[in-house]
Amino acid sequence: MSFQNLSYFLFLPLMAVGYLRVVPKRAQTAFLLAGNLFFYWLNRPSSESFSLAWQLLPLVLLCLCCVFVWRMGLAIHAAHSRKQKSRLLAVAIGLLLAVLAVFKYYNLASAWLPFAPQLVQKLPFPLGISFYTFAALSYLLDVYRQDMPPERSLLHLSAGLTLFASITAGPICRARQLLPQLHQPHSFDTQRTVHALQLFCLGLFKKVAVADLLFMYVTPIYQNSAQHGGLSLLVATAAYTLYLYFDFVGYSQMARASALLMGLEIPENFKTPFFSTNFSGFWSRWHISLSSWLQDYLFTPLVWADASKLPLIGRKITRFSPIFCVFVVFFVSGFWHGNTLPFVIWGLLQAFYRVGEELLHQRLGKPKKKAPAPQQWAKRAGVFALWSFSMVFFAVGSGVTSTTRLSECFTILGGLFQGLSPVRFMQESIQAVYTGFYANALMAGGWLALLTFSLGLAFWLDWQRNFHFKNKSEELVLRSQKPLVRWLLYYALVLACFAGLVAQSGGFGGGSFAYGGF
Repeated sequence: MSFQNLSYFLFLPLMAVGYLRVVPKRAQTAFLLAGNLFFYWLNRPSSESFSLAWQLLPLVLLCLCCVFVWRMGLAIHAAHSRKQKSRLLAVAIGLLLAVLAVFKYYNLASAWLPFAPQLVQKLPFPLGISFYTFAALSYLLDVYRQDMPPERSLLHLSAGLTLFASITAGPICRARQLLPQLHQPHSFDTQRTVHALQLFCLGLFKKVAVADLLFMYVTPIYQNSAQHGGLSLLVATAAYTLYLYFDFVGYSQMARASALLMGLEIPENFKTPFFSTNFSGFWSRWHISLSSWLQDYLFTPLVWADASKLPLIGRKITRFSPIFCVFVVFFVSGFWHGNTLPFVIWGLLQAFYRVGEELLHQRLGKPKKKAPAPQQWAKRAGVFALWSFSMVFFAVGSGVTSTTRLSECFTILGGLFQGLSPVRFMQESIQAVYTGFYANALMAGGWLALLTFSLGLAFWLDWQRNFHFKNKSEELVLRSQKPLVRWLLYYALVLACFAGLVAQSGGFGGGSFAYGGF
């Protein structure tokens, strides 16, 4: 049950009404936890691939994780010495990361293990395991650092870790921000509900009327990349970059809206990243909950770590270089995203971009904040081009192409400079639209018109948010318009969402979110 499915449109209001209106205030957290687990069960692995026992495994694993994290948090807090706290934390982190690694990498490794028992040749992938594992790690680290007290209630901690709005694909919720909210009673608020519906509509629009329509064009070309010319591959690569952005930002806005409807605030995950003029700014605006998590729990500890205690290298250095720490962070990010070699290369590229940028700043000095507009737009174009280049590896690693082998990446990249005929591009684009949507000229024209309108509206919203609202919450862009313009925007968004949902019956669109498998 994904956010854009009709079943979710029934589930969410029922959850909100039950949570805010029906159950007593003292039972709200228990009701929320029950709804979280029910949502998780509805998103269990396919029954065609796994038996009922294997389908239950992700749910059992999630419950065990909640109990384990709860007990370890209390134990770390109760430990009498710093050394004992550190040992408990190390055990907890080791076990959580080991479980994450098993489920993310076992299916890949089992192909190279001929002695693996037939029973466990393939493991069901638990929904959102990367996200709730990182949320659990941040909770334990915050308790260890004494940034927050341990949660005494298993009920409240479990409700926070399993929150249905964020468990599918984030954002990664910090316990010290979410848990205090669960201890407060919540009631219906008209203005908050209106804001939540505005935000949900914006997210749904970006998913079904922009991202899914773009994916209809990308898929036929990337699935048969060797047979397409350079212009087609170039446009498909840019389209995939925009697809991933609008898919993920659309999901994140629907997640925030779902939580807000229940009276809960969860972090914002995107702030118009493609208006950034460098990769430092880009990563402060893209997947903010992950980049800030890596900043707080990996980069900062590495920078301040005492390297003199390490064998061999400890004789020469006492602190790790910030440049080295930046490299490690993005290298780890590549492994976090996926279990295939293209994801490793993608992480290395991000490390190369950020390290290269820092080295340039050290040598040439940081650029002026108020540079001429043409210079800023040239930098934005450079960031978009380099990011799109890395997205080829991300797309292949995600399984968008016919294979997930690294050679597929080089097939696409090599093809960018061949067959640059505009006539061939038009022919291949028409065929891609016919394959991805309807093999009908009138319907293909409707797809193109809808995509053009939706992309234009989506870019206008981002433009307004970046340049006129200083990246404040996007629903503010809607609320700040004059009444006539605001209502026209409401109707445009609703009609585009409806048209996008109808269009999904025509081809490849309408599936799960891009980050749903991480």
